[in-house]
Order: sequence, then structure tokens, then C-alpha cells
Amino acid sequence: MGALILPPSSSSPRLKAFKDKLRFLQNATGAIPSPYDCWLAQHGAKTLGLRMRQHGLNALKVAKILRSNPLVEEVMYPGLESSERYELAWRNLSSHARRWIEGDVLLRDLHHSSSSLSEPPEGGFPFSGMISFRLPSYQHAVTFLTSTRLFTLAESLGGVESLAEHPASMTHAGIPKEEREALGITDGLVRLSVGIEDVEDLVRDVREALEKCARVGV
Repeated sequence: MGALILPPSSSSPRLKAFKDKLRFLQNATGAIPSPYDCWLAQHGAKTLGLRMRQHGLNALKVAKILRSNPLVEEVMYPGLESSERYELAWRNLSSHARRWIEGDVLLRDLHHSSSSLSEPPEGGFPFSGMISFRLPSYQHAVTFLTSTRLFTLAESLGGVESLAEHPASMTHAGIPKEEREALGITDGLVRLSVGIEDVEDLVRDVREALEKCARVGV
């Protein structure tokens, strides 16, 4: 879904021409979702809060497992206290997310004694289900992606199920290698979209895949 919102009135000729074009396209193509698409959006919105909470909780635990493994060179997850974006991520939380983390997660899952924090908590906090991490080589990344059983290889990430991709050979394959590496997209970079499955199953899946990675080149 989505919306395109414009000022109600403007003296700008460019904006007026843009509005006229949009009105024409809306009339000509019927730029509205189908009844089935509307039903899907409504159906998904009912459980969105529950799903996003579990995405975050699961991803935080997976990120910690990745960080603790000596083979993993870098873990990019803003909710990890070792992240350079840790404080920024905490400041950018919405008010309801902050209340949930301070009241629910910190007390129950992260074992904090305070329910109101102005600074980022020790031990990390859930910050979406997306994780990027770096392995030593392309072969390590391939081994990891072909060894997981719960993380399915996918070009487009996002869903209730756990997904994984290799940016250098998938989404960013069309960019020259020198440019990719300058952007930090190395051959060992892997991206995970952590789903809402049982977190211990996900942790076990990641650990077993990393164990196989450790045998690469041996």
C-alpha cells in the first residue's frame, strides 16, 4: 500500500503539471488496490505489532550469536551495543517502541532493573529484523547460505519466514566490484531477514552453518 500526498494548492506551475499528470494516470489506469490487496493489507495489519516485536527479539539474539563467533569479521545491527549507530538507533525509536522496550523487553528479557532509560541500555535492544554481517570470503558466504535450513535464500527480503541473501552476487551484482567494495559490499557480506520462528531454532541454524564455514579451506 502507500499514499502520495501533495499540498492542496500551489502557485507553482511545475507542481500543478505534476498534479494534472497524476490525476490523468489515476483516471486512466485505476491507481487503486484491488479488493484482495486491501484484504491482505488489513489482514496483515492486525498482527503487525506482534510480528515486528518478534522480528526484533529474534534478530537481537541472532546478532549476538554472530558477534560472538570469531569467524565473523563484522556484524551490522544498530541494536547491538557494539554498533557505531547504537545511540542514534536508540534516539530514533518511536515513542511506542521505546515504551515497549523499556517496560517489557528490558525487564523480562534483558534483565534490567530500570523501566525508564534516557540512554541506550547495556546488552542491546531489538531494532528490526534486518542484520548484515561479514565473513572472510565469498566461499565462506556461499557455505553459510547453502548450509542454513531455516534461512531461505531470497532476492527480496522481508516476511514472517527467515530469509538470507548475498548482495555481491544477487541484488548488487550489476555494480562493478571496485564500486561495490568501496560501498562496503564485499564478497563475504551476507544479509539476513530474521523471521518469527522459534528463536532457539534460528540460533541453532546459524551456529551449525558457521561451524561448516569454519571448515572452509581446511
